[in-house]
Formats: sequence, structure tokens, C-alpha cells
Amino acid sequence: MKRQALATAFILATLPAVSQARDTALYLPFQKVVDEMTQAGKLDGSVKFYLAGVQPKGKVSVVNADAVTNKKTNAFNKTDEVACEWALQSALLTLQDAARKANANAVVNIASYYKKNERKDASTYECHAGAVIAGVALKGDLAKVN
Repeated sequence: MKRQALATAFILATLPAVSQARDTALYLPFQKVVDEMTQAGKLDGSVKFYLAGVQPKGKVSVVNADAVTNKKTNAFNKTDEVACEWALQSALLTLQDAARKANANAVVNIASYYKKNERKDASTYECHAGAVIAGVALKGDLAKVN
């Protein structure tokens, strides 16, 4: 009986800690990850990425507005920055595939879209990191740039 009471007390004592999971918002450099992926051959360069506030040179024709991707990655035993970069890489690959399917060569007006809250910045993306999972959500327009 004493052991059961101790076990119950232990479980109740840990519940608040479990229910209050970490969700740290980070704002990290976008172009760094794009450049690293291009250099590593993960992005082939056929699709260019432009954050909101960065205007591509040439005429922009939107093919498909508001393409959205929401990617999560395992953050266990990774720094927040590394986990966020992994999540962004996955999001960029998804947008690249969507652009190719739409016969687009760019994703323009990219904004962070975490929990459907749009955040536009010309140099950074928003990532949310926890103890176990990190996530990046992006929204952008698939376009042809001539």
C-alpha cells in the first residue's frame, strides 16, 4: 500500500512538468540553409526561393498562390538550430517538388506560417523547437520568374 501511495504521489508530482512541454520560437537565417542545400546537391537550383520582402529580378507570374508546408523533425539530442535547419530542409524540398509539379521555377513571398500565424521577414524563418520535436511551417506562392 505504501509503494502504491508513493508511486501515485510521484506521478502526480511530475504531471505539471509533462504537461508544460517546451516550445521555443527561434528566428534563424533562411538563405544559409538554402545555400548549404544547394551546395550539397539537395536543391538542384531549378527552383529559387524568395522570402517575403525579397523581390526576384524579372517578371513574376504566380502559378499557384498560398502553397503551404508544415514539417516536423526529431529534435532529440540535437541543438535547436540543427533541428530547425533539418525541418526547414524538409519544407524546402516539399516546396521545390510542388513548384516543379506546377511548372514553376520559384517560390516567392515566403512567410513563416506556424499555427497559421503569418510572419514575414526578408531574412529569417520561424521555427519552434521542443525537447523532442522541432517544426517549420511555410507559406508561399509558386511562380514563374522570367
